[in-house]
Amino acid sequence: QVQLVDYGGGLVQAGGSLRLSCAASGRTLSSYAMGWFRQAPGKEREFVATITYGGSTYYADSVKGRFTISRDNAKNMVYLQMNSLKPEDTAVYYCAADLRGLRRRVTSPADINYWGQGTQVTVSS
Repeated sequence: QVQLVDYGGGLVQAGGSLRLSCAASGRTLSSYAMGWFRQAPGKEREFVATITYGGSTYYADSVKGRFTISRDNAKNMVYLQMNSLKPEDTAVYYCAADLRGLRRRVTSPADINYWGQGTQVTVSS
């Protein structure tokens, strides 16, 4: 059974940093596109960042230059380093994967067939 567990969220002041982690069990992630999405209260889930199996990265314009997605295939982990956090970054963040291997990168919830349970990130002003 495949499971994604994301963690590392918390409360941070504006300008601060957090590092989110995503651990996978039941499947090796190295051959698949992975991503991070977020959902704020009353809003739809939105794309944040994605990394291809080859290590290429893509970001939403709102986080470009502040967030960095990375993967450690040896540990079967994916990370999201978030710097210069803003109050508008407040949301539940979800690790996500296309484990069907259909996508080179994942930029839409429709691309995803496995989700983590979500971790809350709250940025105070």
